Amino acid sequence: MSMHPDAALVRQAYEAFGKGDMETLGSMMTADCTQYAPGECQVSGHHKGRDNILAHERQLFELSGGSLRVDLEGVYPDGRGHVMSTHKWFAERGDRGIEMRGGIFFTVVGGKITDIDECVEDIDEADAFWGKGD
Repeated sequence: MSMHPDAALVRQAYEAFGKGDMETLGSMMTADCTQYAPGECQVSGHHKGRDNILAHERQLFELSGGSLRVDLEGVYPDGRGHVMSTHKWFAERGDRGIEMRGGIFFTVVGGKITDIDECVEDIDEADAFWGKGD
């Protein structure tokens, strides 16, 4: 069974993220890509434009001291430019650790990611972990 190209793109994006390869990750997005991260913590909100999204991703690694890890569990394309992914993410911050399931709803146009909408299992717990900022 062959993999749908949108599913392959999302798998490649997870792989690049896991390696911290922001250059490759950025090449998979349109310049005007948008990302929404849920909650009310310092990493929540709308991130507009590839450069802002990549800055957001770098911030996640910085805040977790490089401990952030995401294990991809499933990738589900609809064949019309949408892909759902499910994963479990792990991170440590200070004296605290977190392990949580989540998912991302991707929109893909012309072989590039245009929208990234993230969901987490427990928004309050994620907010508590990432904090309000300095």
